Amino acid sequence: MAIKNILVVDDSPTDVYLLREILTKNGYTVTTAASGEEGIVKAKAEKPDLVLMDVVMPGMSGFEATRALTRGTETAHIPVIICTTKGQETDKAWGLRQGARDYIVKPIVEKELIGKIKVL
Repeated sequence: MAIKNILVVDDSPTDVYLLREILTKNGYTVTTAASGEEGIVKAKAEKPDLVLMDVVMPGMSGFEATRALTRGTETAHIPVIICTTKGQETDKAWGLRQGARDYIVKPIVEKELIGKIKVL
């Protein structure tokens, strides 16, 4: 499936801005959500082709939101890539166990991100 529409779930306006710049420059349409809860609602309503999920957010963490999306009947088909500052191997392993397809540690490197999106 060709990825066109991407939902960015991140509470940092700076990170959202940077991701939006990278993604739109590479031809993707971007929708955003500022929390895990909002991300789940938007994913169910808008059915994006991909979700880029931060981990450290107020309320529901990105790990919890990823688990909800990847195990939800309406959203299980939507791939999730976690994009976070949490760079420990245990964090990565836990993120992948929640159902994420991939895991990227911030700061985001454009070439790495676009490469990971293209192989989905």
